[in-house]
Amino acid sequence: MLKTTQWQSKTALLLALTVSLGAGMPVVSSGPVLAQTGGNGRQWNAPRNNTNNRVAVPSGTILPVNYEKDKVVVTKDETAPLTLIVARDISSSSGTILIRQGTQIVGELRPVGGGSQFIAKELVLQNGQRFPVNARSKIVTRTETIEKGASVGSILQGAAIGAAAATAISAITGDRAIATEEVLGGAGLGAIGGLLLGRKKVDVVVINPNTDLALTLRSDLALR
Repeated sequence: MLKTTQWQSKTALLLALTVSLGAGMPVVSSGPVLAQTGGNGRQWNAPRNNTNNRVAVPSGTILPVNYEKDKVVVTKDETAPLTLIVARDISSSSGTILIRQGTQIVGELRPVGGGSQFIAKELVLQNGQRFPVNARSKIVTRTETIEKGASVGSILQGAAIGAAAATAISAITGDRAIATEEVLGGAGLGAIGGLLLGRKKVDVVVINPNTDLALTLRSDLALR
């Protein structure tokens, strides 16, 4: 009977020590960390550390864009450099801004299927960071025919003109003042001058960048 009483006493003492120590030790949980409430009284889950820290805009996202000119005029066969501006913030489903309004998209207009298409090459953030981007606009096939001696004021007003288009229009109309307009870099007189000999008209693609050049991502855009 004495041995049994001593064993029970030791067991009770061990349990008491375990409870006492447990009360002073932190509890480790494998679940999500619940942070303190913010100013609005709502609780939010604090994100865990992610060694990859990857932020990506998913493929298929539409990037609305603006350009400083109302129109861009190029020939059907012309490649011309162009830099567009993101028209509004691009946000995730949770409201996090992934691409800010004003971000630059550097690329070029290329001849495709009898028209012109913008091919994006690089995204330039406002802090100067650059990221390769795989995005394209639709193919723009809207054309205007410019004939010898015609007035082109309405077509070229407020427009940026590809170098090849400027050369062609100047040669067809005899209007040398076109050279004073904003001309996009690319092939000019030296490259296409011989092709214009004897021609009385030229077709040009007229692009409204704010409506025609919205871009669709063709692959995820990794920003980190």
